[in-house]
Amino acid sequence: MSSLLIEKTSPTAYFRKQKLTLTLFLLGMIFVSWGASVLTQFDLFDAFAAIPRVAAWMTANLLPDAKAWSRLPRILDKLWDTILMSVMASVAASVVSFVFAILGSVTTRPNGVFAFLARTIASINRNIPVAAWAMIFLLSFGQSSFTGFLALFFATFGFLTRAFMETIDEASASSVEALRAAGASYSQVIAQAVIPASLPQMMSWVLYMVETNIRSATLVGLLTGSGIGFMFSVYYKSLQYRSASLVVLSIVVVVLAIELISNAVRRVIL
Repeated sequence: MSSLLIEKTSPTAYFRKQKLTLTLFLLGMIFVSWGASVLTQFDLFDAFAAIPRVAAWMTANLLPDAKAWSRLPRILDKLWDTILMSVMASVAASVVSFVFAILGSVTTRPNGVFAFLARTIASINRNIPVAAWAMIFLLSFGQSSFTGFLALFFATFGFLTRAFMETIDEASASSVEALRAAGASYSQVIAQAVIPASLPQMMSWVLYMVETNIRSATLVGLLTGSGIGFMFSVYYKSLQYRSASLVVLSIVVVVLAIELISNAVRRVIL
């Protein structure tokens, strides 16, 4: 009888505990947010009150005029350079990442030393943001398109290596074991099991990084003086806000278009 009572009351006690935990968590988050606003002197009500004023200023100063539209061909030309740089960085990084993923994957690693080195190098690259890479290479190579390419390359390399490792381990583990049991060589395992099983998902990751790099290339261009980011910086610093807003609109349209294209391609290959 006592065991039945415990079984009947335990779900209620469990949900009561969960509700108490959630309540304490929300109260804690509210307290932390309030403390942060006090320390930073941020007033949420003033921020909301400023929205109509900001919207009016944006309407008056950011809508592209005839002069801004006359600069559209030049903006599109720089935007095209940015797209090409992003694609080149993504493709080049994917090739290097594939090699490091083969060396670092649990399924295909030749030995523990190579796996440790590959994972360590990829982890270091992945945890350094693209803006930091841009500033590092800016000090070495100056303001140029090559500097932007290197920043995107190393940031992409770290991310894709990790993604490729997980893809290989998930998609080709059973195929690799089967070929090894049949006596296949290491190169045959890579060519007959790893590449066919992992390639569609890897292509999906590369397309994702192309989208991401086009967005990141704008920030990189601000720092390295290249591509569409540099053009935005020029217009913004010279107070030509209508032309700067046209640059932003062009980036948004291109990113959305590339996202739609890459999503369609991913549906085909996956």
